[in-house]
Amino acid sequence: MISVLVVDDSVVIRRLITDALAHDPDIRVVGSAPNGQIALSKIEQLRPDLVTLDIEMPVLDGLGTLRQLRRTDRHTKVVMFSTLTANGASATLDALAAGASDYVTKPANVGSVVESLRSVREQLIPRIHALCARPGRPSRVPARPSAARGQRVDVLAIGCSTGGPDALSQVLRALPATLPVPVVVVQHMPPVFTRMFAERLDRTCGLRVVEATADVPLRPGTVHIAPGDTHLEVARAGTDVVTRLHAGPPENFCRPAVDVLFRSVARAYGGNVLAVVLTGMGQDGRRGAEELHRLGAEIVAQDEATSVVWGMPGAVTQAGLADAVLPLPEIANHLIARTSVRARGPRHTEVTR
Repeated sequence: MISVLVVDDSVVIRRLITDALAHDPDIRVVGSAPNGQIALSKIEQLRPDLVTLDIEMPVLDGLGTLRQLRRTDRHTKVVMFSTLTANGASATLDALAAGASDYVTKPANVGSVVESLRSVREQLIPRIHALCARPGRPSRVPARPSAARGQRVDVLAIGCSTGGPDALSQVLRALPATLPVPVVVVQHMPPVFTRMFAERLDRTCGLRVVEATADVPLRPGTVHIAPGDTHLEVARAGTDVVTRLHAGPPENFCRPAVDVLFRSVARAYGGNVLAVVLTGMGQDGRRGAEELHRLGAEIVAQDEATSVVWGMPGAVTQAGLADAVLPLPEIANHLIARTSVRARGPRHTEVTR
């Protein structure tokens, strides 16, 4: 059984979360609290596997609670409950930087009980299972002999989800402003969140970081992050490669989806792609990585030990598609070394269909 403590100042929301989690026989709500001060004492008493934590509460708010918890406890998983607003997005990004494991968004219409239950259940239960998965035997990583290591790199494509904001921040902050290739990113996030996330990264990175807009040419040293609820692709337009945005069907229950981005960079750049799959739930990115692998592109996956959830990078690794499976602190140096090949490597091969 996975034990959960529910923390929210609203009686309605506490009951909603408790009822939603009751649908899963492997999850047990062991207690609740109306503010952070009471929550901290209950965490010490009950030792839950995971805490759902509201952001706005009296006495001690969610961010203050999280910061106090992380001073002594780095292991208890914490999922923030956020609103789809600029203030909610800002507070959630602060919480992720302070050590929150993940977040979900509150139902827009709590008055509709059936819809609210469905929303909480679909968002929260998979995250709880992914975050609280019991460690098993060490994963056997299939070896893949690679011919891509000396190949020219023309673009860096990154996909991530749960745990991704912190992992992506660490990687991008370590890359130089002089990076000789453009960067395109899919991080699973809702609207508003992606814009604020890009703005924060832009303030802390040497690279220029923007939320992607349509029909913008890719240039070295600029990072384009897919907007929430919108697929990001790239496509050739004359001598340029430009961004394309669309609201096509979700893939892997995701929009934006890493698979959509990876397939498009494969079409635009052929095998001259360096793709990175960071921490995240599910298998988004595996099918796109298959297409890149077929063309000879290089694929890097974050290792299991440093991933918050080894779903996405694990799927790529277990499929035998990863050229390198690296701890998070080693990924940036690998990318810097590989993108430096661009200056002396062969010209890219455009793929036609």
